[in-house]
Amino acid sequence: MKLKSVLFLCSILFLASCGSKKNVVNRKNPGVVIAEPKPVELPSVNEKELTKELEKKNPNLNDYTLDYIRKFAPIAVKEMHEYRIPASITLAQGILESGRGRSELALKSNNHFGIKCHTQWTGERVYHDDDEKGECFRKYVYPETSYNDHSLFLTQRKRYAFLFDYNIRDYKSWAYGLRKAGYATDKKYPVKLLKLIKDYRLHEFDRVKKNKYEKDIANLNDGQTFEKPIENHKVKQNYHEVKKGETLYSISRKYGVSVEFLKEINELVDNTISIGEMLLIK
Repeated sequence: MKLKSVLFLCSILFLASCGSKKNVVNRKNPGVVIAEPKPVELPSVNEKELTKELEKKNPNLNDYTLDYIRKFAPIAVKEMHEYRIPASITLAQGILESGRGRSELALKSNNHFGIKCHTQWTGERVYHDDDEKGECFRKYVYPETSYNDHSLFLTQRKRYAFLFDYNIRDYKSWAYGLRKAGYATDKKYPVKLLKLIKDYRLHEFDRVKKNKYEKDIANLNDGQTFEKPIENHKVKQNYHEVKKGETLYSISRKYGVSVEFLKEINELVDNTISIGEMLLIK
C-alpha cells in the first residue's frame, strides 16, 4: 500500500509540473515543440507609484506608455537581474519597438522587440512587411518569453559583448552601444531610447536590488522561480534556407516537388518568400 501511495503522489506531482507549461507545436516543423512555461507572478517594483507620480507632474505624458510601464517594468527588472541588461534599456526598447504595446506584432504575436526568425528559430512564426516584404518574425505565447528572447539575443551574440563591460546603471552607454553594435539602423535610435528613459524615469528601475527581488518572487510563488522556454526536438525535418534570387519555383525544381506542395506544407498564402526564410521541403 505504501509503495502505491508513493507512486500515486509522484504521478500527481509530475502532472502538476507539466501543467504549468503550454506547448506550441510549430506547424512548419511538427518535429519541434517550444514549451513556454506559464509565467510566475512578479512583485511590484514601484511601477504604479512611479507612473502615478509622473501623471500628476505631467498630464501630457502618453497613457499607453504609462500602461506599458505598469505591465512590463517587473519583467524588465527580472531580466536585468538574470542577464545584466539595464531594465531601463529593455523597457525603453520594448516601448519603442512595440509601439507602446499597440503594434500588430505585439498584440497578436507577443513579440515586443521585433525579433525576426533567423535560421536558428524553430518556434511559431508570423509574416509582416518590414525592411522587405513578408519577413518572418517570432511568435510567442507569453510576452515574458519575448522579453527573455530579447535578453538571449543580446547575450548570445559576440557583437554585443562589449556592452556588458558597462556599469549596469550606465544606460547612456548602453543606448549608444546598441546603435554602434548594429541593433538598429535608425541613427536617432539612442536619442529616442534616452528620451523615454528621461521622460518616464525608467532609470529608477535599474536600482532595484537583486536579492530582495528574488526573495519576493519566491514568496509570491511558493518557492518557485521562472522557468525558461525549452525546445524539444522530436524528429528531424528537412528544411531549405531561401537564398538571394531564389523563387518558390526554383526551389520546387531543386527538390522535385510542386510549388503548390511547398505552399501547402509551409502555409503560404502566395508565392512570396524572403531571404533567410526556412522552408519545409518534405
